[in-house]
Amino acid sequence: MPVSLLTGFLGSGKTTLLNRLLTSPGMNRSLVLINEFGEVGLDHLFVESLSGDMVLMQSGCVCCTIKGELESTLRTSAARRQSGDLPPFDRVLLETTGLADPGPILQLLLNWPTVSHDFRLDAVLCTVDALHGEQQLDERAEAVRQAAVADFLLVTKTDLAQAAGSASLRARLARLNPIAARHDVVNGEIDPALLFGAAPTDRANGATLERWLGVATTSVEHHHHHDGDIQSFALAFDIPLDWDTFNRWLACVRATWGEQLLRVKGVLNVAGEDAPLVVHGVHRTFHPPTLLARWPDGERQSRLVFITRGLTKQEVETSWREFAPLSPALSRKGRG
Repeated sequence: MPVSLLTGFLGSGKTTLLNRLLTSPGMNRSLVLINEFGEVGLDHLFVESLSGDMVLMQSGCVCCTIKGELESTLRTSAARRQSGDLPPFDRVLLETTGLADPGPILQLLLNWPTVSHDFRLDAVLCTVDALHGEQQLDERAEAVRQAAVADFLLVTKTDLAQAAGSASLRARLARLNPIAARHDVVNGEIDPALLFGAAPTDRANGATLERWLGVATTSVEHHHHHDGDIQSFALAFDIPLDWDTFNRWLACVRATWGEQLLRVKGVLNVAGEDAPLVVHGVHRTFHPPTLLARWPDGERQSRLVFITRGLTKQEVETSWREFAPLSPALSRKGRG
């Protein structure tokens, strides 16, 4: 079941966006996980209480406050859905607090056995305030991390901000996280279809894989001293990879630079496999590799996308050449 993580700094419009999303007809089979009902302000959508920490909304969504650990809340929700104690839901929306680092939550969703059996990470949505976003990125490390790991950057309050300031913020976000799709959102208005179904599954097509990896990432590399030394880059391989060699190298990368790996995504052409292998990780935690049903039409090139802090593309490339000198060379097409 897909889980979408809604993050963003304090006052950036997460609650407004969530309110709008939950009034959309296609969202009526959602489980919404929040910290406190009062903080989120969805009272006008509630119709009945299911238990002390769960309510049923007019839209058909179930809203649940997170009691204790997120892992426990997810496991309990899955069990109650299975037993029929909860109305059926087929997606989860998880809103974090404005000061939260999304990293630990992503790690939980990627490779915690009691959670990943029932749930999978679909997309990270990050709201960024057009009025105060640049100041928050300057002053708060949490705001930088939230934006850096996002799949979708949603710039809010553009109707209130000056055009020059909004343009400057968009340009900065594009440098900070070039693989994220960016949308302007006024009063929470956005088509939910643009924000979900991002992660590759057995039904993934070429567009899904491109959207998940990010557009034109193989030719992009950025370095940001003022944004916490965040970098985004990609490695590409034209020749099929030997899985044992690649897996041992990736394990070495994780052991050496784990804390600097904010997010890693990859679609791999592995020797002996007819379908693409998907890898996905945060810091040292990686989801078990997933073999998709088939390759979409088009080029079968392995691509590995990195979002890092204080780790350069050159260092990662050098480690591959030293670790696997007889393995396929890095692609020269589209390299930064």
